[in-house]
This record gives sequence, C-alpha cells and structure tokens, in this order.
Amino acid sequence: MMVIKTKSEIELMHEAGKLLAACHREIAKLIKPGVTGLDIDRFVDKFLSEHGATPEQKGYNGYPFATCSSVNDVICHGFPTDKPYEDGDIVTIDMVVNLNGWLADSAWSYRVGSVSPEADKLLRITEEALYKGIEQAVEGNRIGDISHAIQVYAEAEGLSVVRDFVGHGIGSKMHEEPQVPHYGPAGKGPRLKEGMVITIEPMLNIGGFKAKVDADGWTARTVDGSLSAQYEHTIAITAEGPLILTKQ
Repeated sequence: MMVIKTKSEIELMHEAGKLLAACHREIAKLIKPGVTGLDIDRFVDKFLSEHGATPEQKGYNGYPFATCSSVNDVICHGFPTDKPYEDGDIVTIDMVVNLNGWLADSAWSYRVGSVSPEADKLLRITEEALYKGIEQAVEGNRIGDISHAIQVYAEAEGLSVVRDFVGHGIGSKMHEEPQVPHYGPAGKGPRLKEGMVITIEPMLNIGGFKAKVDADGWTARTVDGSLSAQYEHTIAITAEGPLILTKQ
C-alpha cells in the first residue's frame, strides 16, 4: 500500500535529505586514490552520529555497514573493504539516513583520480538519466513515465539499464510501495499523487544489463564485467512539481 505523506512529514524527510546531501558533499572531498571503502564508511558513521542521525541500512537484514561501496563492475550493495581505491576507479557510495524516525536515500557515483573517457561518459549519462526521470515525477503521471524516460535516454547513448534493482517508496520505512523500475513503457504503473515520496535510482552499465550476486549474498555485479554507475535521489511529489529532498 502506498503511504501518502503530509507536508510536515515531507519536511521531516527533507531535513534527513539535507543531512544526507551534506554527507555526500564531504565524501566528494575524501574520494581519491589510496582511500578505502572502510575509511568512507567510518566517516559516514561518525558524521551521522555527530548530527543526531543513524545509518538506516546498518543492520538491515543483517547488512553490516553504514554505506554500500560499489566499485567498477559492482552495480550496487557492495561491501566497503580495506582495499584502496585506485586511480581510474569509479565508486558508488549509497546510504540511507534516519533522522528523527524519517528517512532519506541517495547514491552517488564518484571518479577516483582520472578516469577513462568511457567511464566518464557512463557517469555523466547516468546522472543525466536520473534527472530525465525526475522531470517525469509530476502529479498525474504514472511510474512508467519515469521508467520510460530513463530507458530511452540511456539506450540512445548506448548504455544498458539494470532490471534487477529498482527504486521504491520511502518514508519511516526504507522500502514502501510503489516500486520504481528504470525501464519499461510509458503510461503504465501507479499514478503519481501529491504526498508520495519515492527514490529514483538508475543503474546503467557499459555492457549488458544482466546482474549476478556474489557469495556474500549482497554484492551485485555485471555478468560481463563491464562498468556500472548509479545516481539516486529521494523525490517528493508536490503540486508544484518534483521536490528533490536529497539535492546536493
């Protein structure tokens, strides 16, 4: 069942989103060759604690970290490790912030040092695809309008759209209805209503869209070993248009 939020509840989620965005801005300063995923994870844990918040995904279904750190061919849910990031890597840091019981969710892909033109294009098009989806997140549209806009843009640029992982509703719980795929026909799916809050989080690959999950039960990576990127915002549907709660 979709949960419609009041304006005051959306404002509480917006406060969580502002904190999450501030954390990403700090991460952007830290990402460089030699830094590890565990370094970033410890920073996020400390940053959120100092601001009266908690990392919602830590402990979720046994997940042990404050962040996901997905490097190169890892699509999502990668474990932070002590392996240093290397020049040319791309890494996605994903986190869910709980501030006073209300949540915000945002992933961002980062360039480590100097990346290849191919990797640079992947990150640029994935971020742009996110905003193509957000443009369709208006009252009266359907979820499929978001999905279709992302897929058309990504595939026109020669990239593939991951099918196995989708966006979702969010509020006081991490995952609510509806699901928000990043592919599919326009005009389909639930109609968007004022007060809905969803995540839009396209994951695009240079190669094929198929994914596989490692033995840890979490880390999802491309089957063909190609690079993958993800950008995600939490969006409120308002009468004035889409409100990005995690805007950086």
